[in-house]
Amino acid sequence: MPVASEARLLVFHGLRLGGFVEPEVVAARYGLPTAEVAELLSSALDAGLARRRDGRVSGWLLTAEGRTEGEQLLAAELDAADARPAVAAAYERFMQINKELLAACTAWQVRDEGAGTLNDHSDAAYDAEVIARLGEIDAAVQPICAELAATLGRFGSYGPRLAEARARVEGGDIDWFTKPMIDSYHTVWFELHEDLLATLGIERSTEGDG
Repeated sequence: MPVASEARLLVFHGLRLGGFVEPEVVAARYGLPTAEVAELLSSALDAGLARRRDGRVSGWLLTAEGRTEGEQLLAAELDAADARPAVAAAYERFMQINKELLAACTAWQVRDEGAGTLNDHSDAAYDAEVIARLGEIDAAVQPICAELAATLGRFGSYGPRLAEARARVEGGDIDWFTKPMIDSYHTVWFELHEDLLATLGIERSTEGDG
């Protein structure tokens, strides 16, 4: 059975992954009661671990101390579940196809990278070729997502979200390939990558070093 994360960890992790997040978003992502998320955020605010920002972009975010607290919770969960080897192996497999996904996203946006020619999606054959590449990438990453979800339950949304984005792209909704601010394929992929880094305690800036 996959390990079920504690609510406090999920709230800290939701803020880590989302940046500026409303309680309802965290609650929906992890199946938590919104009132419980709000209560945990209030406690984090009092402890100096989170803060609220309102304005053009509103939401909750972690302080530096809150980010450290979240990392400690992740490490403790990983070791208590003896899940580090499985997650590390999944991460290595993910990284083997990460460059392929990034290249496909670039090809979707730019037809001639050297000349900077944007893809205006007027060439159906070209787009179909890139979408086929996305299908191959998705087929490779879905087993990784399934293995992660079988280890730690909080990884369970990634496979379905990636599949949904792929289906939308294949159905003709081109925004669902790379558009930010929605659950596009690239958005979900980036979040999964960040989730793996956070879980394993790897800084993105030093990724691949050593």
